[in-house]
Order: sequence, then structure tokens, then C-alpha cells
Amino acid sequence: MSLVVFLRGANVGGHRVFHPAALAREMEEFGVVNVGAVGTFVVRKAVGEKAFRAELVARLPFETEAMIVPARDLLALAESEPFPKTPPGDDVRKMLTVLARKPKAVPRFPMNRPAGDRWQVRVIGISGLFGLSFWRPDRKRMIYLDAEKDFGVSGTTRTWNTVEKIRTILQR
Repeated sequence: MSLVVFLRGANVGGHRVFHPAALAREMEEFGVVNVGAVGTFVVRKAVGEKAFRAELVARLPFETEAMIVPARDLLALAESEPFPKTPPGDDVRKMLTVLARKPKAVPRFPMNRPAGDRWQVRVIGISGLFGLSFWRPDRKRMIYLDAEKDFGVSGTTRTWNTVEKIRTILQR
């Protein structure tokens, strides 16, 4: 089974710095394809999640959390066109948060951070291990989805463009 790997907090703000493309080359026996600069990988060869996680942890130069999901689950989400109409604004981005596990309790959606019309993050729902949101960046005060606070589980967030890149790799 193909897998998709999302490292949490890698190559962000000068912390947990590494070269994802070099790691992908190092793990070519698993058919690893690097996607971007923050630790997102497609594992094209059939390998179990536990076995791959052990290999990954052994090769990373730091400790971090890795969210590893079956590629078929991410493809199914992408093909379902899960986002409603994008809110107005030129800078609004679709975002995906991959959760470490399903939350025990789910808040009411949509959920705005901060509350009100001047929101930066609007969480619109959860589908399995995936949180879906819109993000309006503000250079003065950056707010991102905080899965730990909002859902009681850790997670890592990517733009929907990254999901589309993953989809293209998997469909090749």
C-alpha cells in the first residue's frame, strides 16, 4: 500500500532543519518522492506503516512526529472535492491538517480563529484524520489552526496545493 508522510514542525523557523530531497534519495528503495520543503513525502512502494515509520525515524537527524496515512485515504478525500465555495478575498487559501488520530470530540463548524469577521483560520470540518480549513494570512499577526487546542490531538498543516501535487504523483 502506498503511503503519504507529513512531518510535523520540520524546516520551520530554523528548527528541525534537514534536506527532504536528500532523505527521499536515501530512501529510494521505498519509492519515496519528496513534495516541497517541509517534510512531505509520497511512498510509492507497498510497505507497512510501522515498518516505514521505523526506517524514517532511524534516518531523520531529529525527533519529530510523523503523520502517515494510506495514500488511498488522501486520494479519496481529494477526489471528493471537500471544499465549498472559497470565501471572498484574493489571499484565501485552502488548507489540510493531518491529525495524529481522530479527535474524541469535534467542535461545531465552521469555527473561526479569531472569532468574527476578521478571522484568519476558518475550520470547516473534519473527515477522518483530515481537518479542512481556509486561511487568510495577516502579516501583522499569523494564526494557524492549532489542532492541539481545538481538537485535543496533534497535527500538521499543508496547503491544498500540496495535496494536489501528491494527487498528481499518485496518479502517475
